[in-house]
Amino acid sequence: MNRRDALRTLAALVASGAASLAYTAPRIRAVRAWPAKAYTRVTIESDQELRFLINTLANPDRAVVDINDVRADQAFQQAIEALKTETGIVSRARIGQFRPDAARLVLDLKARAETAAFVLPPVGQYQYRLVIDLTPVDADDPIAEFLARLTERESQLDAMQTEANKDVPTKRVPTVPAAAPPPSSPTNTTPKPPATTPPAKPAPRAIKPWVVVLDPGHGGEDPGAIGPGGTYEKTVVLAIAQKTKLLLEQDKRIVVFMTRDEDVFIPLADRVRKARGVNADVFVSIHADAFTRPDARGSSVYALSERGASSAAARWIADKENQSDLIGGVRLQGRDPALAKMILEMSQSITNADSAKLGSGMLAEIKQVNRMHKDRLELANFAVLRSPDVPSILIETAFISNPEEERKLASADHQLKLARAIRSGVRRFLSKTA
Repeated sequence: MNRRDALRTLAALVASGAASLAYTAPRIRAVRAWPAKAYTRVTIESDQELRFLINTLANPDRAVVDINDVRADQAFQQAIEALKTETGIVSRARIGQFRPDAARLVLDLKARAETAAFVLPPVGQYQYRLVIDLTPVDADDPIAEFLARLTERESQLDAMQTEANKDVPTKRVPTVPAAAPPPSSPTNTTPKPPATTPPAKPAPRAIKPWVVVLDPGHGGEDPGAIGPGGTYEKTVVLAIAQKTKLLLEQDKRIVVFMTRDEDVFIPLADRVRKARGVNADVFVSIHADAFTRPDARGSSVYALSERGASSAAARWIADKENQSDLIGGVRLQGRDPALAKMILEMSQSITNADSAKLGSGMLAEIKQVNRMHKDRLELANFAVLRSPDVPSILIETAFISNPEEERKLASADHQLKLARAIRSGVRRFLSKTA
Protein backbone atom coordinates (compact mmCIF):
# COMPACT_ATOMS: atom_id res chain seq x y z
CA MET A 1 0.00 0.00 0.00
CA ASN A 2 1.45 3.34 -1.06
CA ARG A 3 1.27 6.52 0.96
CA ARG A 4 -1.75 7.89 -0.93
CA ASP A 5 -3.80 4.74 -0.40
CA ALA A 6 -2.88 4.70 3.29
CA LEU A 7 -4.10 8.26 3.71
CA ARG A 8 -7.38 7.43 1.97
CA THR A 9 -7.91 4.43 4.22
CA LEU A 10 -7.19 6.50 7.33
CA ALA A 11 -9.62 9.22 6.18
CA ALA A 12 -12.32 6.61 5.63
CA LEU A 13 -11.79 5.19 9.11
CA VAL A 14 -11.95 8.66 10.67
CA ALA A 15 -15.13 9.46 8.73
CA SER A 16 -16.82 6.23 9.78
CA GLY A 17 -15.83 6.84 13.40
CA ALA A 18 -17.18 10.39 13.30
CA ALA A 19 -20.45 9.13 11.85
CA SER A 20 -20.82 6.59 14.64
CA LEU A 21 -20.18 9.32 17.20
CA ALA A 22 -22.50 11.84 15.55
CA TYR A 23 -24.41 13.94 18.04
CA THR A 24 -28.12 13.21 18.36
CA ALA A 25 -30.18 16.30 19.16
CA PRO A 26 -32.44 16.22 22.25
CA ARG A 27 -36.05 15.28 21.61
CA ILE A 28 -38.89 17.04 23.41
CA ARG A 29 -41.17 14.52 25.10
CA ALA A 30 -43.78 16.77 26.70
CA VAL A 31 -44.54 20.28 27.87
CA ARG A 32 -46.69 20.70 30.97
CA ALA A 33 -48.00 23.75 32.84
CA TRP A 34 -49.11 24.07 36.47
CA PRO A 35 -50.92 27.38 37.03
CA ALA A 36 -51.43 28.56 40.61
CA LYS A 37 -52.02 31.79 42.53
CA ALA A 38 -48.48 31.81 43.93
CA TYR A 39 -46.65 30.98 40.71
CA THR A 40 -46.97 29.21 37.36
CA ARG A 41 -44.60 26.37 36.57
CA VAL A 42 -43.79 25.22 33.03
CA THR A 43 -41.82 21.99 32.53
CA ILE A 44 -40.23 20.83 29.29
CA GLU A 45 -39.38 17.13 29.38
CA SER A 46 -36.75 15.73 27.02
CA ASP A 47 -34.64 12.63 26.50
CA GLN A 48 -31.41 14.59 27.12
CA GLU A 49 -30.42 17.47 29.35
CA LEU A 50 -31.32 20.78 27.72
CA ARG A 51 -28.96 23.75 27.50
CA PHE A 52 -30.84 27.04 27.62
CA LEU A 53 -30.75 30.78 28.17
CA ILE A 54 -33.71 32.64 29.69
CA ASN A 55 -34.48 36.37 29.71
CA THR A 56 -37.43 38.53 30.73
CA LEU A 57 -38.56 41.46 28.61
CA ALA A 58 -41.00 44.30 29.26
CA ASN A 59 -43.54 46.27 27.20
CA PRO A 60 -45.11 43.79 26.77
CA ASP A 61 -44.08 41.46 29.61
CA ARG A 62 -42.72 38.15 28.41
CA ALA A 63 -40.20 35.43 29.17
CA VAL A 64 -37.92 34.28 26.35
CA VAL A 65 -36.25 30.87 26.51
CA ASP A 66 -33.61 29.93 23.92
CA ILE A 67 -33.03 26.15 23.88
CA ASN A 68 -29.86 24.95 22.18
CA ASP A 69 -29.71 22.02 19.76
CA VAL A 70 -33.50 21.75 19.53
CA ARG A 71 -35.69 22.13 16.47
CA ALA A 72 -39.02 23.99 16.61
CA ASP A 73 -40.57 21.10 14.70
CA GLN A 74 -44.13 19.82 14.62
CA ALA A 75 -43.59 17.67 17.73
CA PHE A 76 -42.47 20.70 19.75
CA GLN A 77 -45.34 22.77 18.32
CA GLN A 78 -47.84 20.15 19.42
CA ALA A 79 -46.22 19.87 22.85
CA ILE A 80 -46.88 23.51 23.68
CA GLU A 81 -50.56 23.42 22.69
CA ALA A 82 -51.50 23.54 26.40
CA LEU A 83 -49.71 26.90 26.70
CA LYS A 84 -51.32 28.55 23.71
CA THR A 85 -54.29 29.59 25.82
CA GLU A 86 -54.43 31.33 29.19
CA THR A 87 -52.44 29.36 31.78
CA GLY A 88 -51.90 31.12 35.10
CA ILE A 89 -49.76 34.19 34.48
CA VAL A 90 -49.02 32.97 30.93
CA SER A 91 -51.45 34.41 28.40
CA ARG A 92 -50.08 32.39 25.46
CA ALA A 93 -46.94 30.73 24.14
CA ARG A 94 -45.23 30.57 20.75
CA ILE A 95 -42.13 28.88 19.43
CA GLY A 96 -39.88 29.43 16.44
CA GLN A 97 -36.46 28.57 15.06
CA PHE A 98 -34.31 31.38 16.48
CA ARG A 99 -31.08 30.04 14.97
CA PRO A 100 -30.28 26.87 13.05
CA ASP A 101 -29.03 25.41 16.30
CA ALA A 102 -31.60 26.88 18.74
CA ALA A 103 -35.36 27.08 19.20
CA ARG A 104 -36.91 30.09 20.91
CA LEU A 105 -39.93 29.73 23.25
CA VAL A 106 -41.73 32.99 24.03
CA LEU A 107 -44.14 33.07 26.99
CA ASP A 108 -46.39 36.13 26.87
CA LEU A 109 -47.22 37.19 30.44
CA LYS A 110 -50.21 38.98 31.92
CA ALA A 111 -47.98 40.94 34.30
CA ARG A 112 -44.38 41.34 35.38
CA ALA A 113 -42.95 38.19 36.90
CA GLU A 114 -39.76 36.95 38.49
CA THR A 115 -38.37 34.10 36.43
CA ALA A 116 -36.28 31.14 37.57
CA ALA A 117 -35.24 28.15 35.47
CA PHE A 118 -33.28 25.01 36.25
CA VAL A 119 -32.74 21.47 34.96
CA LEU A 120 -33.68 18.30 36.82
CA PRO A 121 -32.16 14.85 36.20
CA PRO A 122 -34.38 11.84 35.51
CA VAL A 123 -36.39 10.65 38.52
CA GLY A 124 -39.46 8.47 38.93
CA GLN A 125 -41.64 8.59 35.84
CA TYR A 126 -39.83 11.62 34.37
CA GLN A 127 -36.84 12.00 32.07
CA TYR A 128 -34.79 15.21 31.99
CA ARG A 129 -36.84 18.31 32.75
CA LEU A 130 -36.27 22.00 32.16
CA VAL A 131 -38.34 23.77 34.83
CA ILE A 132 -39.45 27.40 34.42
CA ASP A 133 -41.06 29.12 37.41
CA LEU A 134 -42.90 32.41 36.83
CA THR A 135 -43.81 34.26 40.03
CA PRO A 136 -45.95 37.43 39.69
CA VAL A 137 -44.15 40.41 41.21
CA ASP A 138 -47.39 41.71 42.73
CA ALA A 139 -48.64 38.30 43.94
CA ASP A 140 -50.50 38.34 47.24
CA ASP A 141 -48.68 36.92 50.25
CA PRO A 142 -50.88 34.07 51.59
CA ILE A 143 -49.20 34.16 55.01
CA ALA A 144 -49.79 37.92 55.38
CA GLU A 145 -53.42 37.47 54.32
CA PHE A 146 -53.87 34.67 56.85
CA LEU A 147 -52.30 36.67 59.70
CA ALA A 148 -54.71 39.52 58.93
CA ARG A 149 -57.61 37.06 59.09
CA LEU A 150 -56.23 35.71 62.36
CA THR A 151 -56.14 39.21 63.86
CA GLU A 152 -59.74 39.72 62.80
CA ARG A 153 -60.75 36.42 64.44
CA GLU A 154 -59.00 37.48 67.68
CA SER A 155 -61.06 40.67 67.70
CA GLN A 156 -64.25 38.66 67.15
CA LEU A 157 -63.40 36.33 70.05
CA ASP A 158 -62.65 39.31 72.31
CA ALA A 159 -66.00 40.87 71.43
CA MET A 160 -67.82 37.57 72.07
CA GLN A 161 -66.11 37.21 75.43
CA THR A 162 -66.95 40.79 76.44
CA GLU A 163 -70.58 40.25 75.51
CA ALA A 164 -70.70 36.99 77.44
CA ASN A 165 -69.27 38.68 80.54
CA LYS A 166 -72.05 41.28 80.40
CA ASP A 167 -74.69 38.56 80.55
CA VAL A 168 -73.24 36.93 83.67
CA PRO A 169 -75.35 38.12 86.67
CA THR A 170 -73.32 39.54 89.54
CA LYS A 171 -73.97 37.87 92.87
CA ARG A 172 -75.55 40.33 95.32
CA VAL A 173 -74.22 40.22 98.86
CA PRO A 174 -77.02 40.74 101.43
CA THR A 175 -76.51 43.81 103.56
CA VAL A 176 -76.63 43.47 107.35
CA PRO A 177 -77.85 46.50 109.32
CA ALA A 178 -75.07 48.01 111.33
CA ALA A 179 -75.31 47.58 115.06
CA ALA A 180 -76.18 50.72 117.03
CA PRO A 181 -73.08 52.29 118.48
CA PRO A 182 -72.72 52.02 122.25
CA PRO A 183 -73.35 55.14 124.26
CA SER A 184 -70.33 57.31 124.36
CA SER A 185 -68.48 57.44 127.57
CA PRO A 186 -65.05 58.55 128.51
CA THR A 187 -64.03 54.92 129.18
CA ASN A 188 -65.23 53.46 125.78
CA THR A 189 -62.41 54.28 123.36
CA THR A 190 -62.38 51.06 121.18
CA PRO A 191 -61.53 52.10 117.59
CA LYS A 192 -63.93 51.19 114.78
CA PRO A 193 -62.57 48.29 112.63
CA PRO A 194 -61.60 49.33 109.10
CA ALA A 195 -64.01 48.45 106.28
CA THR A 196 -62.96 45.36 104.34
CA THR A 197 -62.62 45.66 100.53
CA PRO A 198 -63.98 42.70 98.55
CA PRO A 199 -61.30 40.97 96.50
CA ALA A 200 -61.09 42.21 92.93
CA LYS A 201 -62.36 39.87 90.25
CA PRO A 202 -59.54 38.41 88.16
CA ALA A 203 -59.55 39.77 84.64
CA PRO A 204 -60.91 37.18 82.20
CA ARG A 205 -58.14 35.50 80.26
CA ALA A 206 -58.07 36.48 76.60
CA ILE A 207 -59.18 33.70 74.28
CA LYS A 208 -56.73 33.22 71.45
CA PRO A 209 -57.64 31.40 68.23
CA TRP A 210 -56.07 28.04 67.57
CA VAL A 211 -54.16 27.84 64.30
CA VAL A 212 -54.36 24.48 62.54
CA VAL A 213 -52.21 23.90 59.45
CA LEU A 214 -53.45 21.23 57.04
CA ASP A 215 -50.86 19.99 54.57
CA PRO A 216 -52.23 18.03 51.58
CA GLY A 217 -49.23 16.09 50.29
CA HIS A 218 -47.64 16.36 46.85
CA GLY A 219 -49.27 18.50 44.12
CA GLY A 220 -48.45 19.93 40.72
CA GLU A 221 -45.66 18.06 38.95
CA ASP A 222 -45.57 15.58 41.85
CA PRO A 223 -48.73 13.41 41.69
CA GLY A 224 -47.74 11.28 44.67
CA ALA A 225 -48.86 7.66 44.56
CA ILE A 226 -51.13 6.57 41.71
CA GLY A 227 -53.77 3.90 42.27
CA PRO A 228 -54.39 0.98 39.89
CA GLY A 229 -57.50 2.79 38.67
CA GLY A 230 -55.54 5.97 37.93
CA THR A 231 -56.51 7.92 41.07
CA TYR A 232 -53.87 10.49 42.06
CA GLU A 233 -52.84 10.80 45.69
CA LYS A 234 -52.47 14.59 45.31
CA THR A 235 -56.14 14.90 44.25
CA VAL A 236 -57.57 12.71 47.01
CA VAL A 237 -55.65 14.30 49.89
CA LEU A 238 -56.53 17.82 48.76
CA ALA A 239 -60.23 16.89 48.80
CA ILE A 240 -59.90 15.41 52.31
CA ALA A 241 -58.05 18.49 53.57
CA GLN A 242 -60.65 20.87 52.13
CA LYS A 243 -63.46 18.95 53.85
CA THR A 244 -61.49 18.90 57.11
CA LYS A 245 -61.00 22.67 56.92
CA LEU A 246 -64.73 23.28 56.57
CA LEU A 247 -65.47 21.05 59.57
CA LEU A 248 -62.75 22.52 61.80
CA GLU A 249 -63.77 26.12 61.14
CA GLN A 250 -67.27 25.43 62.40
CA ASP A 251 -65.53 26.02 65.74
CA LYS A 252 -65.08 29.80 65.88
CA ARG A 253 -61.90 29.38 67.88
CA ILE A 254 -60.13 27.43 65.12
CA VAL A 255 -58.60 29.06 62.06
CA VAL A 256 -57.18 26.78 59.36
CA PHE A 257 -54.25 27.49 57.04
CA MET A 258 -53.68 25.22 54.03
CA THR A 259 -50.14 24.75 52.75
CA ARG A 260 -51.77 24.35 49.35
CA ASP A 261 -55.40 24.76 48.31
CA GLU A 262 -54.88 24.00 44.62
CA ASP A 263 -52.89 21.69 42.37
CA VAL A 264 -49.46 23.22 42.95
CA PHE A 265 -46.11 21.81 44.05
CA ILE A 266 -44.84 23.06 47.43
CA PRO A 267 -41.31 22.02 48.54
CA LEU A 268 -41.16 20.15 51.84
CA ALA A 269 -39.11 22.85 53.60
CA ASP A 270 -41.63 25.49 52.48
CA ARG A 271 -44.44 23.52 54.09
CA VAL A 272 -42.56 23.63 57.40
CA ARG A 273 -41.75 27.31 56.91
CA LYS A 274 -45.41 28.14 56.29
CA ALA A 275 -46.52 26.35 59.46
CA ARG A 276 -44.00 28.29 61.53
CA GLY A 277 -44.83 31.54 59.70
CA VAL A 278 -48.47 31.43 60.83
CA ASN A 279 -47.54 30.38 64.41
CA ALA A 280 -49.33 27.05 64.06
CA ASP A 281 -50.60 25.17 67.10
CA VAL A 282 -50.98 21.95 65.10
CA PHE A 283 -49.60 20.67 61.78
CA VAL A 284 -51.29 17.72 60.05
CA SER A 285 -49.88 16.38 56.78
CA ILE A 286 -52.35 14.22 54.84
CA HIS A 287 -51.25 11.44 52.45
CA ALA A 288 -52.45 8.22 50.78
CA ASP A 289 -49.50 5.98 50.12
CA ALA A 290 -48.75 3.03 47.83
CA PHE A 291 -46.85 -0.16 48.43
CA THR A 292 -45.25 -2.77 46.20
CA ARG A 293 -48.03 -5.28 46.99
CA PRO A 294 -51.69 -4.49 46.19
CA ASP A 295 -52.93 -6.24 49.34
CA ALA A 296 -51.28 -3.73 51.71
CA ARG A 297 -54.06 -1.78 53.41
CA GLY A 298 -55.04 0.40 56.34
CA SER A 299 -54.37 3.83 57.79
CA SER A 300 -51.27 4.91 59.71
CA VAL A 301 -50.33 7.90 61.87
CA TYR A 302 -46.71 9.05 62.13
CA ALA A 303 -44.74 11.41 64.34
CA LEU A 304 -41.14 12.52 63.87
CA SER A 305 -38.23 10.34 64.87
CA GLU A 306 -34.69 11.54 64.25
CA ARG A 307 -33.11 8.41 65.71
CA GLY A 308 -34.70 5.79 63.50
CA ALA A 309 -37.99 4.48 62.22
CA SER A 310 -40.25 2.32 64.37
CA SER A 311 -40.51 -0.28 61.59
CA ALA A 312 -39.03 -1.15 58.22
CA ALA A 313 -42.29 -0.11 56.55
CA ALA A 314 -42.20 3.27 58.32
CA ARG A 315 -38.64 3.84 57.08
CA TRP A 316 -39.60 2.85 53.53
CA ILE A 317 -42.61 5.17 53.48
CA ALA A 318 -40.65 8.08 54.97
CA ASP A 319 -37.88 7.69 52.39
CA LYS A 320 -40.49 7.62 49.64
CA GLU A 321 -42.29 10.74 50.91
CA ASN A 322 -38.98 12.57 51.35
CA GLN A 323 -38.33 12.14 47.60
CA SER A 324 -41.17 14.58 46.87
CA ASP A 325 -38.73 17.45 46.32
CA LEU A 326 -36.83 15.42 43.72
CA ILE A 327 -40.01 14.62 41.80
CA GLY A 328 -41.71 17.99 42.21
CA GLY A 329 -38.51 19.85 41.40
CA VAL A 330 -36.67 22.10 43.85
CA ARG A 331 -33.99 24.56 42.82
CA LEU A 332 -31.17 23.37 45.09
CA GLN A 333 -29.22 26.62 44.97
CA GLY A 334 -32.24 28.35 46.51
CA ARG A 335 -31.95 26.47 49.80
CA ASP A 336 -30.44 27.99 52.89
CA PRO A 337 -28.09 25.30 54.29
CA ALA A 338 -27.76 27.10 57.63
CA LEU A 339 -31.55 27.13 58.06
CA ALA A 340 -31.82 23.48 57.06
CA LYS A 341 -29.12 22.56 59.58
CA MET A 342 -30.89 24.53 62.32
CA ILE A 343 -34.20 22.78 61.66
CA LEU A 344 -32.55 19.36 61.64
CA GLU A 345 -30.42 19.85 64.75
CA MET A 346 -32.57 22.02 67.00
CA SER A 347 -33.77 20.28 70.12
CA GLN A 348 -37.35 19.08 69.66
CA SER A 349 -37.96 17.09 72.81
CA ILE A 350 -40.99 19.09 74.03
CA THR A 351 -42.51 19.38 70.57
CA ASN A 352 -41.95 15.69 69.88
CA ALA A 353 -43.77 14.80 73.10
CA ASP A 354 -46.73 16.96 72.06
CA SER A 355 -46.64 15.42 68.58
CA ALA A 356 -46.89 11.98 70.17
CA LYS A 357 -49.96 13.08 72.14
CA LEU A 358 -51.53 14.53 69.00
CA GLY A 359 -50.73 11.38 67.04
CA SER A 360 -52.08 8.97 69.66
CA GLY A 361 -55.37 10.84 69.86
CA MET A 362 -55.60 11.00 66.06
CA LEU A 363 -55.02 7.26 65.77
CA ALA A 364 -57.89 6.59 68.21
CA GLU A 365 -60.24 8.66 66.02
CA ILE A 366 -59.19 7.28 62.62
CA LYS A 367 -59.47 3.66 63.70
CA GLN A 368 -63.22 4.27 64.11
CA VAL A 369 -63.65 4.95 60.37
CA ASN A 370 -60.94 2.83 58.75
CA ARG A 371 -58.87 -0.25 59.45
CA MET A 372 -55.38 0.58 60.78
CA HIS A 373 -52.24 -0.71 59.11
CA LYS A 374 -50.44 -0.57 62.46
CA ASP A 375 -52.44 -0.25 65.68
CA ARG A 376 -49.93 2.13 67.24
CA LEU A 377 -48.32 5.50 66.56
CA GLU A 378 -45.42 5.03 64.15
CA LEU A 379 -42.18 7.03 64.16
CA ALA A 380 -40.07 7.97 61.14
CA ASN A 381 -37.85 10.80 59.89
CA PHE A 382 -40.29 12.65 57.63
CA ALA A 383 -38.82 15.92 56.34
CA VAL A 384 -42.21 17.61 56.48
CA LEU A 385 -42.47 17.01 60.25
CA ARG A 386 -39.18 18.72 61.12
CA SER A 387 -40.65 21.79 62.79
CA PRO A 388 -38.94 22.51 66.11
CA ASP A 389 -41.88 24.33 67.67
CA VAL A 390 -45.08 22.96 66.11
CA PRO A 391 -46.65 19.61 67.13
CA SER A 392 -46.71 17.76 63.82
CA ILE A 393 -48.04 14.45 62.51
CA LEU A 394 -48.43 12.75 59.16
CA ILE A 395 -51.48 10.64 58.31
CA GLU A 396 -51.42 7.96 55.65
CA THR A 397 -55.19 7.73 55.17
CA ALA A 398 -54.98 4.40 53.27
CA PHE A 399 -53.00 2.53 50.63
CA ILE A 400 -54.12 3.93 47.30
CA SER A 401 -52.33 0.97 45.67
CA ASN A 402 -55.01 -1.32 47.13
CA PRO A 403 -57.95 -1.37 44.64
CA GLU A 404 -60.57 -1.49 47.39
CA GLU A 405 -59.02 1.35 49.36
CA GLU A 406 -58.53 3.37 46.17
CA ARG A 407 -62.28 3.20 45.53
CA LYS A 408 -63.00 4.32 49.09
CA LEU A 409 -60.50 7.21 48.89
CA ALA A 410 -62.14 8.44 45.68
CA SER A 411 -65.55 8.43 47.40
CA ALA A 412 -66.75 11.79 48.74
CA ASP A 413 -68.58 9.94 51.52
CA HIS A 414 -65.43 8.20 52.76
CA GLN A 415 -63.43 11.40 52.41
CA LEU A 416 -65.94 13.09 54.72
CA LYS A 417 -65.62 10.28 57.27
CA LEU A 418 -61.85 10.72 57.30
CA ALA A 419 -62.25 14.50 57.57
CA ARG A 420 -64.52 14.10 60.60
CA ALA A 421 -62.00 11.77 62.24
CA ILE A 422 -59.16 14.23 61.61
CA ARG A 423 -61.25 17.06 63.05
CA SER A 424 -61.98 15.02 66.17
CA GLY A 425 -58.31 14.14 66.60
CA VAL A 426 -57.26 17.78 66.31
CA ARG A 427 -59.94 19.00 68.73
CA ARG A 428 -59.10 16.25 71.22
CA PHE A 429 -55.51 17.53 71.34
CA LEU A 430 -56.38 21.26 71.42
CA SER A 431 -58.93 20.82 74.21
CA LYS A 432 -56.13 19.58 76.47
CA THR A 433 -53.96 22.60 75.70
CA ALA A 434 -56.60 25.25 76.45
